[in-house]
Amino acid sequence: MPLLSIPSALRQYRSYPTSKDVSFTIKFFPYQLYPEASKEGEDKYEWYKRTKYDDSQDKMDKYVTLMTTYGNAAGIEFDFHGQVANTLDAHRLIQHLQEDRGPNTADKLVDSLYAQYFTQRAHPSASDTLLKATDHAGIDRKTAEAFVADEHEGLLDTKMLIREQASNGVDSVPYVVFEGKRRDFTLVGAKEVAEYLKTLEAVAREAP
Repeated sequence: MPLLSIPSALRQYRSYPTSKDVSFTIKFFPYQLYPEASKEGEDKYEWYKRTKYDDSQDKMDKYVTLMTTYGNAAGIEFDFHGQVANTLDAHRLIQHLQEDRGPNTADKLVDSLYAQYFTQRAHPSASDTLLKATDHAGIDRKTAEAFVADEHEGLLDTKMLIREQASNGVDSVPYVVFEGKRRDFTLVGAKEVAEYLKTLEAVAREAP
């Protein structure tokens, strides 16, 4: 799964001889698979079972087993409970800090949001979730609180970017584009580390 595979691929690639010729920076773009989701949210486990697995306990059990195996291999203990909800406010915050503070800050922010949602039963875009993530990213608490509280700041820009991704053909996640010197490489759907490494090498080969 890309949550685990992309960072792992980048870490491994840094040991490759060709890594000295190129550098990669992660840039996040917003996209909502379920824009109709409520802001209040609903039980994550039951939502997955109902919408993804036809309300089948057997299918849900298999999903939990598979994801637990993925997580254990990477040292992550997934928690399948908590809430699933509208993520627009989280996207708004990510885009704002990415533009204002740069990619490293955005990386730290997203790391925290993922960890909270996938392992700590956190609501994906509640104020306390977002503020915990800004703390992790090193943002002054008062500055962060002011932005999170103002639900209109950055909202139109974020919605515009979401529409832009849809017009570019994005209709699923993950949707990962590697920008090369001669061409771009696009990987859609969950990939293993080896496939991301192969793409990183392809970008490097065309860099000179």
